[in-house]
Amino acid sequence: MNGLDWAIIVVYLLGMIGLSAWLSLRQRDQKDYYLGGNDTGPLPIALSTMATQCSTNSLLGAPATVAFVAGGGLVWLQNELAVPFAMIALMAFLMPKLRSLGLVSIYAYLEKRFSLGTRLLVSATFLLLRAFATGVTVYGAALVLSLTTGINLWLAAVVLGVVTAVYDMLGGMKAVIVSDVIQIIVLWGSILAALGMAVYLNGGFAATWEHFPQARLHALQLGDIGLREGHPFAFWPMAIGGFFLYLAYYGCDQTQAQRSLSTRNIRETNLALFIGGMLRFPLVASYCFLGVAIGAYAALHPGFIGELLGPDGNPRYDLAVPVFVTQHFPHGLIGLVMVGLFAAAMSSLDSTLNSMSAVTMQDFVERFSKKELTPRAQLIWSKLTTLFWGMLCLFFSFFVAGLAESILVAINMVSSLMNGPLLAIFTMGMLTRRVNAAGAMSGLIAGLAVNAALWAFAPEVSFLWWNVTGLATAWLVGTAVSVAGKRPAPEKLAGNVVAFGQEPGMDHRQWMPYYLTLAAYGIGIFILLAWL
Repeated sequence: MNGLDWAIIVVYLLGMIGLSAWLSLRQRDQKDYYLGGNDTGPLPIALSTMATQCSTNSLLGAPATVAFVAGGGLVWLQNELAVPFAMIALMAFLMPKLRSLGLVSIYAYLEKRFSLGTRLLVSATFLLLRAFATGVTVYGAALVLSLTTGINLWLAAVVLGVVTAVYDMLGGMKAVIVSDVIQIIVLWGSILAALGMAVYLNGGFAATWEHFPQARLHALQLGDIGLREGHPFAFWPMAIGGFFLYLAYYGCDQTQAQRSLSTRNIRETNLALFIGGMLRFPLVASYCFLGVAIGAYAALHPGFIGELLGPDGNPRYDLAVPVFVTQHFPHGLIGLVMVGLFAAAMSSLDSTLNSMSAVTMQDFVERFSKKELTPRAQLIWSKLTTLFWGMLCLFFSFFVAGLAESILVAINMVSSLMNGPLLAIFTMGMLTRRVNAAGAMSGLIAGLAVNAALWAFAPEVSFLWWNVTGLATAWLVGTAVSVAGKRPAPEKLAGNVVAFGQEPGMDHRQWMPYYLTLAAYGIGIFILLAWL
């Protein structure tokens, strides 16, 4: 990298802060800060959600897994089979109900339907897990940027953490969405540019396909049910467990659901989910096929692996893309690709900080404040809590150095540990009139306990199955405890249980073509993977 590349990176980072400062001039209250004033269209919401999901680990880790890691290859694409079907369920009942209640924190629903204790327990768990996971994400992204650019590791962490916290604090959700749209364009452009260069250097698509290890081209493992140690990404846990994982991730995780609540109405919320369901596979496929191209390039140039050595002398395969770029791209374009790496990290951090601030303010500060805060005071406190969480996550990042590599894997396992029971609480509340607060809390605890036992005593079971076991256990226990106890009070049911076809602004006949399109799209993805 030379001065031109660094200038591009600095201009980009300063531009993000300047953009957020400009957007902050229109903020008047919490609705503006956390929901962007509810005036954002479905396409920006969908693109913002995609940008959040495409972290530095995805951008660099997925191509490396496809190209080099044992058990990898295009089987990674199986993870996308469940997305279109999860979007149908989200559009049909989960998001319309949450959207109709006018929420900022989705965990406020749990108090409306069950109890304050349910809401606070889930909110506190969300904040603690997200703060720690975000600290690990900052460290992991900073490490890759340090090894790629040569800048000091902790300087990279501070730049990432501070710049993201500052522009997020200033601009709120509007800044998150606008910056994410810019970042996904830069990100996807970087992926396609690197893919095109690798294919060209390999001698074309046919040569790329020919020189990539054929065993790694298989994209389906239909015979593997994920009950063998070392095979967590088998077809059935990815297809079935993945469905519930994405349903929980998009609908019950504040970092994702908050964007869906930022639209003008339920129609645009559903359109955002539909667009995201259609565009996610092309994005994931592009960086997986970049892995194919990089793998073929390494086969044609055996010395390439030797250039990926980390400080410990072992290959760091997640450096494959940036090393390839710095070797073959002209200066200026190298800077743009490095901006893409910063964008991948920042787009994952910004929405997390904003959502953590929203949960803190809605579920704790305002819930227990002795006097009502003015709109101006709410806005100021919202910005301060965003900055607080940003600095705390940065602080955490300084203490995970020796653990980050294993924790980056463990974070995905922790998510699966929680997803099933969390989804169970929301669905028990929305789909039944019999489950009470005691049942919901008992189900949550039982689901977590069963998944924790599988983690400790059955490591051969794919952690993606935990999304199913946690959900099923929570439903069984929650229903049993509720049937043995009192019925929920009428005020806990009024407006909080899904009335299919009767939610404000929802007409399922209108959405049926969208449901069918997503279902056909999911089947089409399966056919494509079978062909591969």
